[in-house]
Amino acid sequence: MDSPHGAAVTAGGLGLRGPRGWAFRGVTFSGAPGALIAIEGPSGSGRTCLLLTLTGRMRPTAGEATTGGLRLPRRADAVRRIAALGPVPGVSELDPAFTVAEHLRERALLQRRFDGSPRALLRPRRERVATARARMDAALEAAGLDPATLPKGERTSVRDLERLEALRLSVALALMGRPRLLAVDDTDLKLSDAERAEAWELLRSLAADGTTVLAVCSQAPDDAVIVRTGETAPGATDTTAPDDAVEPAAPGHDEGKADAFAETGHA
Repeated sequence: MDSPHGAAVTAGGLGLRGPRGWAFRGVTFSGAPGALIAIEGPSGSGRTCLLLTLTGRMRPTAGEATTGGLRLPRRADAVRRIAALGPVPGVSELDPAFTVAEHLRERALLQRRFDGSPRALLRPRRERVATARARMDAALEAAGLDPATLPKGERTSVRDLERLEALRLSVALALMGRPRLLAVDDTDLKLSDAERAEAWELLRSLAADGTTVLAVCSQAPDDAVIVRTGETAPGATDTTAPDDAVEPAAPGHDEGKADAFAETGHA
């Protein structure tokens, strides 16, 4: 899969304080383009807040940070355009009632609506369908997910996926936007040792192809750029943010759903 050059990520004394205390503070590190960056720490130590801050979804209150050379929080809008979220609870979760195909179709529609050039929108429908299918297939291949191996193929519901399969699907959906930075929360949650090794091998391969990977975990691999978050200060939280600190949600699953099915040529 052709991947754009990854985005360098840096932080110096970065911190975020909310109504209930510090989510994280004093974070300093540097990750080169195409690096595998692991945010390691126990649940409740500010891991998710740090991930969302570095991808332009939350506003820091101390220190400084840049993603792809774009200073945060001033250039948060631009950072969101180059950074894609994999699975993040409460922000970019898969819909358990949707099938694999429905998730892919919806993402293809959103890509066409919000990322396509005016010229691309004027192309013949057959060409648009072929382009969308090619992008889906490339993303699935990069994420290591072969729908043919699932119980019902692309018609398999998310609720019937294994944890590692769901992770691969979330990564594939994020890769359809060809991001410079891919962010993944709870990378090793509820995975066996063998599955955990597979998950890290997937993220290593994406980084090797040029996409910077930012992954939250409880135990980081030795070859990653490791960013450790400490124990949360009394009253702080890893998941609570002011309503205006999180990026507005994309259009709902139902909005444009029929159009997505038609545009991508799926049954």
